[in-house]
Amino acid sequence: MRAIGSSILTAVLAALLVAAPAASGAPVVRGSVEQVHVTGAPPGARAVLLHRGERVAVRRAGRLGGVVFRDVRPGRGYRVRIGARRPSRPVRVLSTRPAPPSERIYRQRLPAGGYGYLTTRDGTKLAVNVTLPGPPEEGPYPTLVEYAGYGYANPKGGQSSIQAILRLLGYAVVDVNMRGTGCSGGAFDFFEPLQGLDGYDVIETVARQPWVAHGKVGMAGLSYGGISQLFVAATRPPSLAAITPLAVIDSTITTLYPGGILNTGFALGWAKERVHDALPASPEGGQAWALERIREGDRVCERNQALHDQAVDLIAKVRANRYYRPEIADPLAPVTFAHRIRVPTFLACQWTDEQTGGHCPALASRFTGTDKAWFTFTNGVHPDSLDPQVLTRWYDFLELYVARRRPALPDAVRDAAGAIYQAVLGIPGVTLPPDPIQAQPDYASALAAFEAQPRVRILFDNGAGTPQPFAPLASFEQSFSSWPIPGTQARSWYVGDGGTLADAPPAAGGGEDRFTWNPAARPPTSLAGNPANGPGGLWTADPGYRWEPNPPGTAAVWTSAPLAADTAVIGAGAVDLWIQASVPDVDLQVTVTEVRPDGRETFVQNGWLRSSLRALDRRRSTELE
Repeated sequence: MRAIGSSILTAVLAALLVAAPAASGAPVVRGSVEQVHVTGAPPGARAVLLHRGERVAVRRAGRLGGVVFRDVRPGRGYRVRIGARRPSRPVRVLSTRPAPPSERIYRQRLPAGGYGYLTTRDGTKLAVNVTLPGPPEEGPYPTLVEYAGYGYANPKGGQSSIQAILRLLGYAVVDVNMRGTGCSGGAFDFFEPLQGLDGYDVIETVARQPWVAHGKVGMAGLSYGGISQLFVAATRPPSLAAITPLAVIDSTITTLYPGGILNTGFALGWAKERVHDALPASPEGGQAWALERIREGDRVCERNQALHDQAVDLIAKVRANRYYRPEIADPLAPVTFAHRIRVPTFLACQWTDEQTGGHCPALASRFTGTDKAWFTFTNGVHPDSLDPQVLTRWYDFLELYVARRRPALPDAVRDAAGAIYQAVLGIPGVTLPPDPIQAQPDYASALAAFEAQPRVRILFDNGAGTPQPFAPLASFEQSFSSWPIPGTQARSWYVGDGGTLADAPPAAGGGEDRFTWNPAARPPTSLAGNPANGPGGLWTADPGYRWEPNPPGTAAVWTSAPLAADTAVIGAGAVDLWIQASVPDVDLQVTVTEVRPDGRETFVQNGWLRSSLRALDRRRSTELE
């Protein structure tokens, strides 16, 4: 589907980036954001990037005739010579400045419902799928964008999209595939600056559609679609109304390399999936829905595959960056740029999330660019950001800051909640809780009541609330004005003799524990069955955990005396260890549990460290030769 107004857009891009259209059959050269792209080159041809006659870089065209030159200094006068051909006409390379050279690119029209393509500032076409909650003539509608590298734009159903929920809530939804994925053009790299600027272009284009209410849009999404919101919002699109990131990370490195140990349990597998999904659509790789569309005659999708084999090798990038390098790690860490986000924000995550890890609460103190940011933290697994107590407040936020109307949850959603949670978790009788914001008589009262709430909300013992055990409800909650929680007091325990934790440091020579590591012993399998939905999976009422004691030779254990009173532990913790080992390196895992009176344990948190990456106390440490 070709966007209305594409002739105007093509003329603007030709003037800014290409300088002149290529002859039929000739390679096409475009400037991008710190990149230069070539399509239509002979496969394997030698491509030389020139700047004012000087050679800048040399690459070979991929099997589909595409070339991507990266890390190119912004400026004019870049040309590309393909083989023995004359150099191309000059093109301009753009900077990472959020605002584009011209806002005319935002005049393009998207379908008022259905599948299409959105053209970004460098001429790349992104696949989009628009879903309206009713006929276009009954609009305009409050609108939300979902943006990720999954198959969001698949018109037959977006992968991991929450579009169905949003539509029931009365929102138009624009699902967008990131560049280099599915039917979108370009080449993929994990949250490169260009990806954030594509998001900027998406927001500004969608906001100008006639079916969009108020001329502004919000963002929604969980996990990948939640993390992307942080990157896009940091570019500050003027037409962005609000964001609602759910189940997100604070930093790529805390998920990928916790304590310096490569996370092969989830993160590495996820990266391999992204490599596969970014391949050109074929029976061997890429996203299956894109191949299906190509076979059905979608020529735009077919042409958009040309640069897919120029994707960055994420696995090589992971292997090459096991140590913290600020220039690599910081641009991929929302904690380093959350202060640039200025729009109202509703963020929710789990500190026991099996996929993203437990560091998300660190973001709360970094949102200094807006005084309209609210955070909900709870225990639970990855999808628990849509549990009933979170969903109602998330809905209130969307209504107030995107739809600009008094929250009044549709009866269809409230009636369907029980069936939805039973289908997902197998638990009957789960209903949405009463909500004081929705009880307000008008928009102004609801907004005032919402904004009077403390910024930080903690849901305790998720899974232990009513109506029955394992229901996705907390047993109690508390709210606070800021994070870290004001008035908290640090408490320390010390390793004592006989496997005890004491309130005071041990006497000299005490507090040690020795065990001989048994290389044949391995910690027990912690989960039976499928890691997601299905029998024994995590996203069910009763996950198939088999949490057994560590075999001899795999752990040292210390236990404190019974606590004198109920104690809430909120915030970060640390374990200081002094170890002696007869091997060159030791990987450490610390597990904190609550021991019940009957001796059974409840998991609290884990932490990891590769000992060679420790902070050295040179007075007490021996460095290996």
